[in-house]
Amino acid sequence: MHVIKMAEKTDEKTIGIFNGTAKIGEILAGFSQLTLTPQDMTSPVALQMAISRIYEAMTKAIASGPKKKYVAEVKFTDSLGNPVVLALDLGERMPPFTNKEVRARILIELFEDPQ
Repeated sequence: MHVIKMAEKTDEKTIGIFNGTAKIGEILAGFSQLTLTPQDMTSPVALQMAISRIYEAMTKAIASGPKKKYVAEVKFTDSLGNPVVLALDLGERMPPFTNKEVRARILIELFEDPQ
């Protein structure tokens, strides 16, 4: 269950706190830029171009040497009930957790940029 709390609301800022889950895993550093978009699935040619783009990125990452990074895949539900997934770069060392699945607290602060 995801709980949403409004922690603070003032004239200057609004803070929203969301609770979710995170899965910790390893990726090769060069692979972090690999993405598929809905446009990549619009036609066989678009898919073939996306596969070529991914192949080129993988080849470059492997040629530069295997550098592992730890990331957390954070999942939570927003205020409108929409699922949100984001990645958090945890660096090159394994975080000091005993489990690969942990709880996550997401803080979003909204404020105007002083000009």
